[in-house]
Amino acid sequence: MSETTLGDRVVSGAATAGRFDLAVSAVAEISRAHAQRLISDGRATVGGRRARASDRLTGGEQIRVALSAPPDRTIVPESIPLSVVYEDAEMLIVDKPAGLVVHPAQGNRTGTLVHALLGRARDRGEALGSIAGVERPGIVHRLDKETSGLMAVAKTDAAQASLMEQFRSRTVDKEYVALVRGSPPAQHGRIEAPVGRAAGAWKMGVTAEGRASITEYEVLVSDGGHSLLALHPRTGRTHQIRAHLAFVHLPIVGDLRYGGGLGPGGLDRQFLHAARLGLRRPIDDARVRAWSALPDDLQAALSVIGLDSDRLPRGSGAEVQEA
Repeated sequence: MSETTLGDRVVSGAATAGRFDLAVSAVAEISRAHAQRLISDGRATVGGRRARASDRLTGGEQIRVALSAPPDRTIVPESIPLSVVYEDAEMLIVDKPAGLVVHPAQGNRTGTLVHALLGRARDRGEALGSIAGVERPGIVHRLDKETSGLMAVAKTDAAQASLMEQFRSRTVDKEYVALVRGSPPAQHGRIEAPVGRAAGAWKMGVTAEGRASITEYEVLVSDGGHSLLALHPRTGRTHQIRAHLAFVHLPIVGDLRYGGGLGPGGLDRQFLHAARLGLRRPIDDARVRAWSALPDDLQAALSVIGLDSDRLPRGSGAEVQEA
């Protein structure tokens, strides 16, 4: 069935069981890649709501797809300062500040990390990997807007493919630091619970329909009311750490969306920092290990409650261990 709305060519129909992007492709008779772009732009909905391309449908849901010309995806490079802790001919590792969105999306068309990376590459006469799409040059993984810390970026297509495969195969070492409310029952622990979209607002949660997810943690220091954790996500689901910690009643302080409330000193963003990153550099397969000190706002929050740990990085930098 087709319909016309405000000049858009719109098609709608019942979904077959399976992935949302495949159902959109079938209903609209378009390629899967085109379907994924429409889903990302919010131009394909199921049951009147947005969903992710990978969401599973049971069959029979009503899908609506707007097929008018896509929005202009041209990205104008911007001169936004970046902190680079490691760089070679094929990749770099940046220390992303809180408040910086990684790539353009609906509601964030300018001022993203991608705009900053393109501006830096332009000024240096360099390029970025292009295989992840026009809006994700060089991007191989993401951090939430209000999560700070280390991100790897690819300068070439070959490097981008290599780094993406390392993340897919879970050979990248990632360590986050979080301050949570409460105290875990043991010094070391493992949270293994499926994470998926929660009902209502854009929020993830532990749900039977979610994807298998694993987060391991270690208590660095605790006073009973708060605990500073080192976290190692073994899978890479959206909001995984935040949803897992909320699930076990240890919400991250400052994480208003997941029940953490305001943090010490009025901290109003999640106390979550990507503090360490280890991976193979594509240029020669040598191991790169990078580290990043807590930003000032997180360090100040720790000072308010008098917590500290000698496991926290005291500066930012990187080292290479030859292959």
